[in-house]
Amino acid sequence: MKKNLYLAMLLGAATLAPAATANAQDVFVDDAVSVTEFTCDNTDHYFSNWRNNWFIELSAGAGQTLVERGYGHNNLNVVDRKLWTATYGVGFGRWVSPYVGFRIKATGGVLHSDTPTAFAPNMGWTSSKHVNLQAELMWDMFNSIGGVNEKRVFSIIPFVGLGGDVNWGYKNSLGGIPEATNVAKGNGDPKRVQWTLPVSAGLQFRFRLCKYVDFFAEARAAFYGDNWNNVVVGKSIDSYVSAMGGFNFNIGGRGWNKFNECNYVSQIAALNGQVNDLRAQLLACGETVAALQAQLPCPEVVQKDCVNAPLMATVRFTINSDVIMPTEEVNVYSMAEWLKANPNEKIVIAGYADKDTGTAEYNMQLSERRANAVKDQLVNTYGIDADRLQTKAFGSDVQEYPSNNDWNRIVIFKQ
Repeated sequence: MKKNLYLAMLLGAATLAPAATANAQDVFVDDAVSVTEFTCDNTDHYFSNWRNNWFIELSAGAGQTLVERGYGHNNLNVVDRKLWTATYGVGFGRWVSPYVGFRIKATGGVLHSDTPTAFAPNMGWTSSKHVNLQAELMWDMFNSIGGVNEKRVFSIIPFVGLGGDVNWGYKNSLGGIPEATNVAKGNGDPKRVQWTLPVSAGLQFRFRLCKYVDFFAEARAAFYGDNWNNVVVGKSIDSYVSAMGGFNFNIGGRGWNKFNECNYVSQIAALNGQVNDLRAQLLACGETVAALQAQLPCPEVVQKDCVNAPLMATVRFTINSDVIMPTEEVNVYSMAEWLKANPNEKIVIAGYADKDTGTAEYNMQLSERRANAVKDQLVNTYGIDADRLQTKAFGSDVQEYPSNNDWNRIVIFKQ
């Protein structure tokens, strides 16, 4: 929100200079000359292109039903090692921030469970097939607690989800369809397919292998209505637990751009100073006009020439880049407006590079590309005559800001 307010202020101030001369006669000598000071909360904000941070995962493991046991048993929902079966999974999703992501996860396989009815106590265990599709919310606990680190080797990721499950192909271990299942259709025949809406929860333990591939181990539990295994008796909730392992493939890798508004406070303060200077000049012009008007009806009134000076004097760049950032485009726009308001003025677009990165020869080429990028936008986007614009490249031989190396990744407008 603060960032938007800053840009709105700068955009509004940018219209001040072109209108200064036209409105000089409307300025009162007691107008306040001040610009609001800004504060920041020193919080890092993370963002990325919508195409980044998608992933696809493949996994396999084992699972077991926790449902009613055979007739005469009171120990319901216990783990029976004889009933473990293989389960498989596939999923895709995206991390929308370093802390929160989502995925669509499909799991499935064969299920084994007992058949607990009085009609057939010796039918053995029941077999069926199922597919479960879940929409799950994921939380990167380590990034939230320990700070964002896209190269962290180990992470714990809790998740919860909601979805649907289809269970079919019921048969017992002795062969045939178990007529002892007690969930019937309207005609009294046993149901052959069960649809349920389970919820799931679990933990994923992720190990980073490289930028594009992770290995993960995952423990999960899903909770169903009592009819999931086609038997309704005993407890009202059936469940399924599984342990899986697999690989996570990051499409385009995993990474985030970072923005901290406090990094721009000094730049905003400098712009505030420019705005205050221009307003002071405008106020002085207004006082001159008022003094001349007080001498009327003198036949000749000499008005002080108030030349509009450029308001936004710089365009900053990120390291090793000649692409104009969205936050800097307002400065190019302001210069275009100033040039339109002063059609006889010509400017020099001076490009620079910081001395701590790259060779002198490379930095000279980079500063030239930066100057040309600004010139191209003035000509192609805002229709400024190219003959009024001259580019000069200074590379890292000249450091306009010797006390802050990063500030020298810049283009400066000069007359």
